[in-house]
Amino acid sequence: MKPSKTILKLLSNRVVRSYTGGKLIEQWQGLKNPADNDKPEEWLASVVEARNKNYISGEGLSMVSLPDGRVEKLTGLINADNEGFLGKAHVAKYGVHTAVLTKVLDAAVRLSIQVHPTKAYARKYFNSEYGKTEAWYIMGGREIDGEPPYVLVGFKPGVTREQWKKYFDAQDIDGMIGALHKFYVNPGDVFLIEGGLPHAIGSGCFLIEIQEPTDYTMRVERKTFDGSLLLDQLCHQGVGFDAMLDCFTYEGLTKEETFKKYAKQPAPVIADNGTIATHLITDADTACFKMTKFNIPESHVLNDDSFKTLIVLQGAGTLFQDDETIPIKQGETYFLPAALGGVTIKNSGEAPLKIIACYPPE
Repeated sequence: MKPSKTILKLLSNRVVRSYTGGKLIEQWQGLKNPADNDKPEEWLASVVEARNKNYISGEGLSMVSLPDGRVEKLTGLINADNEGFLGKAHVAKYGVHTAVLTKVLDAAVRLSIQVHPTKAYARKYFNSEYGKTEAWYIMGGREIDGEPPYVLVGFKPGVTREQWKKYFDAQDIDGMIGALHKFYVNPGDVFLIEGGLPHAIGSGCFLIEIQEPTDYTMRVERKTFDGSLLLDQLCHQGVGFDAMLDCFTYEGLTKEETFKKYAKQPAPVIADNGTIATHLITDADTACFKMTKFNIPESHVLNDDSFKTLIVLQGAGTLFQDDETIPIKQGETYFLPAALGGVTIKNSGEAPLKIIACYPPE
């Protein structure tokens, strides 16, 4: 059977970052002796290479397990059958690219204050059709040094480029932190982080991140959490510090305005067999991607014609497609090609089976 007609299990794809974490990922996946390390992110269905201090060819690219036991690179399978994997309409619009990237992320420390490019900025400086708008679904978290998990999002009123440059030049970290709004987060919270919006994921956050498929990150803190000096390239991604400061959108909003604009509160709807579907990110929020959560007490049929990434958030069950039957459990992730057709998800446990489905742009 062609790979594009099968359910593909995504193999673990941990990626090195400039911060530590990952213990909650390993707990969620049921690994023994979970611990924090320098690979705090799991990249899912990735066709994007990581941009790190020490370049490793292919780092970040996903591998999948085929039904016959072979392990293949997802990019190779897509290149060999692009319309089967991505769909004819998707290929016509985006070419041989998924146009989306999904991650599971666990931060043991606060990430550096940063910003990602808009599409317009990415075209100008990186010759890329993709910026890095992203969205977060909070899975859980932990207290770090007595503080609950939190995020920093958006400039407060009155923060100008001139003031932000002064903070940057002086490396006034307290001033930078004080210029952003702080939100404590809980499981189920959703934030949309548009290109240009200053932000930082705080210590203790355990989340799913869906984003445009690039690794462009502008960092205004010159040192990492452990005091190591970041290379200039990892701060400004090669465009220079003045252009880096131009990447920020200097929109000063109150905390209430920021929450209303960027914290999403989607309403759940009832689907088949009592399944509750919550459309976490929709076309109305962004044109970059979509993300839906399914709470499945019995079974649910996914019958759309888009390829997608499935994340087993909680519980256990089975995926059915024609004669193919695959048991699934918490912490596992799967890639469903466009040519696969309808897939039935059945709960095999006593508690509801919770699935996150991540979709490309229309």
